[in-house]
Amino acid sequence: MKSLIRKSVLSVNPYVPGKPIEETKRQLGLKEVIKLASNENPLGTSPKAVSALKKSLSGINRYPDAQGFYLKKRLAKFFGLVPENFVLGNGSDELIDVIIKTFVEPDENIVTSETTFLEYEIVAQVNDRKVKKAPLSYFKYDLNALLKLVDKKTKLIFIANPNNPTGTYVTRDEVTQFLNTLRSDVVVVFDEAYNTFIDVSDYPDSLSFLKRKKNVIILRTFSKAYGLAGLRLGYLIASPELNAYIERIRQPFNVNMLAQIAGLAALDDNAFLKKTRRVTLEGKDFIYRQLSEMGVGYVPSIANFILVDVGMDSRKVFKSMLGFGVIVREMSQYGLKNFIRVTIGSAKENQRFLRVLSKVMKGDKR
Repeated sequence: MKSLIRKSVLSVNPYVPGKPIEETKRQLGLKEVIKLASNENPLGTSPKAVSALKKSLSGINRYPDAQGFYLKKRLAKFFGLVPENFVLGNGSDELIDVIIKTFVEPDENIVTSETTFLEYEIVAQVNDRKVKKAPLSYFKYDLNALLKLVDKKTKLIFIANPNNPTGTYVTRDEVTQFLNTLRSDVVVVFDEAYNTFIDVSDYPDSLSFLKRKKNVIILRTFSKAYGLAGLRLGYLIASPELNAYIERIRQPFNVNMLAQIAGLAALDDNAFLKKTRRVTLEGKDFIYRQLSEMGVGYVPSIANFILVDVGMDSRKVFKSMLGFGVIVREMSQYGLKNFIRVTIGSAKENQRFLRVLSKVMKGDKR
């Protein structure tokens, strides 16, 4: 059968998603399981989005608006841009694929970092495009190292900011210098899936770069802070000139009707967004303090997750914690064999995570 498959597909190491709650309950015979593996919103979904969805269910016999007219119009008002600045996607994953197909020729390459969102490399491999990766510097993107990899065949650069899975970020000054040095015929994609959790003053205002340079694309999502991960809704922000070509690649009806309706409502739910930020930031500080008291290392994060150094095989820690009904993300696929990534959950979930982690690191088993 392998002879039937494209060589580029055979070389792909598939993305491993977070383990589902129901599957864990079924496999291990557990009644109560918490999932802190996929950076989801512990508060659930925006109430305004849920209300709008309930009112719209009777219309799912119809195809969605292929252009997402109303959602683009609302996003334009939200950001002070025009609807043509936006392209909607079935999550950021689809948009990564669309961007690569739009810009990168078969003999051209993509530059990104090691230990970053795996989909950049996976999607590039599926599309048979070469990826060049620079090492992180203290768990953070090294923009100078990225620049050194850029050659005459480089067409696209992916920068996750904040980075997943480390939670680190590159600053405004670093990005400014990077863009001023880079050739204008290389497209830079800033993946800002976690931008709504930022609590630092020197984080880049990517929209200001977009207004000055035509080679910038920004990725955003409704999955995290707005709690719409199950509906798969993301969008990119770029110049209308670039988007006119990106729209040629995007599949029609790629964003379903319910996702568009939920996105419209969620953008108006400031109370839910504010509460999500508060719970996340308070939970992060609590976990930091408790990990420090336990003598467990971690990487300071500006996202809604923390990379934790467990000092032992993360696969064993993951499996042991699973037995106690706590799902975290083991980082061996990222080359971080002694690390787990944990989503900041509710206060109750955070406390349970820490209790179980303490038991597991002491060698306790269920």
